[in-house]
Amino acid sequence: MRLQMTVSFRRVAAALVATTLACSLAGCASINDKLASGMGDFIPQWAGGLPADAPPRPGTAKYDEFMRERERKRQQPAAERDDADKTASISSPSTAKPKPAR
Repeated sequence: MRLQMTVSFRRVAAALVATTLACSLAGCASINDKLASGMGDFIPQWAGGLPADAPPRPGTAKYDEFMRERERKRQQPAAERDDADKTASISSPSTAKPKPAR
């Protein structure tokens, strides 16, 4: 007795579609990982990008300067650090919007 295997066109098409969808989903996941690391720099803050006061990214010249300044501030005595923070906050204007009167 000989068994015959019949392969229908629908099964082959369904397997091909499922394989294509799985491969495209895996491809999107690997591309997204590479794009997401740098896209936040170009998206405005109101759309979910980096805020204006975010520290620079590691590996840049600005990051090295930021870390040196941070280390310098860390090594200052606490009293000097607090005085410097108070004078900086007084001299710079506030960016907060005033609340409307009710």
